[in-house]
Amino acid sequence: MTLATIKPPTLDQMRELAQELGFTMDEAELEAHRAALAGSIAAYQAVDRMPDELPMVHYPRTPGHRPHPAENEYGAWYWKTRIEGAGEGKLAGRTVALKDNICLAGVPMMNGASILEGYVPEIDATVVTRILDAGGTIVGKTVCEYYCFSGGSHTSATGPVHNPRKPGHMAGGSSSGSAALVAAGEVDMALGGDQGGSVRIPAAYCGIVGLKPTHGLVPYTGIMPIELTLDHCGPMTASVADNALLLEVIAGPDGLDPRQYGTPAGDYTAALGRGLEGLRIGVLEEGFDHPNANTGVDALVRLAAEEFRRLGAEVAPLSIPPHRQGPAIWLPVAAEGATVQMMLGNGFGFNWQGLYLLSLLDKHAQWRERADELSDSLKNTMLLGWYMVREHRGRYYAKAQNLVRRLRRAYDEALREVDLLLMPTVPITAPPIPPADAPLAQILERAFEMLPNTAPFDATHHPALSLPCGHLDGLPVGLMLVGRHFEEATIYRAAHAFETAVDWRTRTI
Repeated sequence: MTLATIKPPTLDQMRELAQELGFTMDEAELEAHRAALAGSIAAYQAVDRMPDELPMVHYPRTPGHRPHPAENEYGAWYWKTRIEGAGEGKLAGRTVALKDNICLAGVPMMNGASILEGYVPEIDATVVTRILDAGGTIVGKTVCEYYCFSGGSHTSATGPVHNPRKPGHMAGGSSSGSAALVAAGEVDMALGGDQGGSVRIPAAYCGIVGLKPTHGLVPYTGIMPIELTLDHCGPMTASVADNALLLEVIAGPDGLDPRQYGTPAGDYTAALGRGLEGLRIGVLEEGFDHPNANTGVDALVRLAAEEFRRLGAEVAPLSIPPHRQGPAIWLPVAAEGATVQMMLGNGFGFNWQGLYLLSLLDKHAQWRERADELSDSLKNTMLLGWYMVREHRGRYYAKAQNLVRRLRRAYDEALREVDLLLMPTVPITAPPIPPADAPLAQILERAFEMLPNTAPFDATHHPALSLPCGHLDGLPVGLMLVGRHFEEATIYRAAHAFETAVDWRTRTI
């Protein structure tokens, strides 16, 4: 913004403002208030002249290129580049791809949205700097769903992302491209984001390992937000060991993200190879038998639970009835919170002291002039969110956030009796991608049908990992392990023991 754009309001503008705010003022009162604003406008003009406060960019790069279809078999790449990190470190020799809601300075970022196309951030997200500092090589940006509002891989403005295990089927969303590229072996590692399951859903559909860390463990600085209490960034990899390694690199406070609680990164790879002896795993009964569940998915996950028992863990059924209420509690937070913060609040909203990226805020704010371009899944969410805010003043968002504490307490009480909860990540395998002319009902069903087990843990902030445990007709089945807050090491310990002993590709029913 330039100084010339900050002008005192005219009398007509004052009248409009007063009407919008419900004030009754005559001309003299309006003029008096307008005159009294002069000093405040001068303060805004002073702020406008000050240089912004943004992180430095440390590693040279070129913009790269948008891949041609011949080099983008699954539609999973948005942009290709190559940015070399430090000469040595934990990720030396590893290639990493970034979900395209993560800022990479000098490289285009679209976040799956036609409205954002052409935007180029001027900063690196904290997770980017940490990957490069650790010797990793960033090789590009992965397609994600339109502003990340879909659990299917069919809503991005660039077109659908196909599942490498069975092209024509969903890769899952919203971190669709990240999962597809890891599953296809085109990159060693990738990052995704998770507000309702968007790391774990594509991990389950594509047969890779995806972790939603404890809320605040990984800094979200430089990643386009959706809802502050739901925002998570996590690693997506072909193996548990790589997942633990990548989390070690990206976790820990950065001093810029108010979502963080000061917890340092753990030595997660040290948990690998310790076996399952002494671990207690509760098989969450409410995580099975959902109305849309594929019985084969439930059966394979129960067989996996028996493998954990065979490998030395104590495994027993466990009931947490509030789990079935979890998606309903999550929904007002997601729908109203995202509508107010991400859309009406131009991505960032108010009432926090994290890093604001003004260039992204300004570009995203243009959605109001191009709202018809938004995806159907985002439009549907916004219609619900704004209806509830307008008609009920946000009381259900507020009540849902109160109820989150009760839901969190129910999981915490169970996790005092066991070390981990086990359930299907999603109740189904990857469905076919809807045709371009699919009816609205099908488009929306494919976007939201898979959330009942993943979404609750975004609201309660527990760490949760999806791990492949078998397949049905060539489509992977994922099991989910959920642990206590900041006990990702326990999840990795159990997941690694299972992965080492069981080849999911050979397991079916």
